[in-house]
Amino acid sequence: MRSSRASKDALYEQFARIGKAIAAPKRLELLDLLCQGPRTVEALAGQARVSVANASQHLRVLRQHGLVHSEKQGLYVEYRLASEQVAEFFAAVRALAEARLLEVEQAARAYLGDGDGLEAIEADELLRRARRAQVTVLDVRPSAEYCAGHLPGALSIPVDQLETRLSELPRGREVVAYCRGPYCVMAVEAVELLRAGGFAARRLEAGVIEFRARGIELERGGHGVSGDPA
Repeated sequence: MRSSRASKDALYEQFARIGKAIAAPKRLELLDLLCQGPRTVEALAGQARVSVANASQHLRVLRQHGLVHSEKQGLYVEYRLASEQVAEFFAAVRALAEARLLEVEQAARAYLGDGDGLEAIEADELLRRARRAQVTVLDVRPSAEYCAGHLPGALSIPVDQLETRLSELPRGREVVAYCRGPYCVMAVEAVELLRAGGFAARRLEAGVIEFRARGIELERGGHGVSGDPA
């Protein structure tokens, strides 16, 4: 069996391409957003707070390294993850950073606060409580993300609409809000609004990446609380 140093180096160079593809923080953020569902370049740019040109450049790198696919949708180009393996890879990178880098916890605390309002139960227990009408599960992500995949039975009110739509939520029942996952601030803001409106509310730390990893089958499509298309 023949081998050479050059061919082995070439093999590891291919492995290293994935590391190079995610070496920019904004590319990781774009992958995180795409874990929620497909998006246009314009939508990604707006949510990542970068220019369309900058977002396009980052997405081009991710596509060249096999992490995302693109597809023309009318006047726009829509991006999606190349496979579920990419979401699993992103979650593994995040978990490794959490385990090995103390700075992750420090940065997360500075961004999210001290964790007050985190829901301690697992998602499957939360769903059981929701089926028994013991709790209201509220998805506060943008409507497109809710339609791409959400917890079964979850209601949809995007966080930027929540203050004016509190009357649509049932009173006398705890509300557990969730968004994109552990490092998303939307559910934190939702809990603050809900508590100010007189609701008992907590935040579920997990998001759709964690739900899928636990084998929870997500629902697609659906409507907001009021019945308007989400």
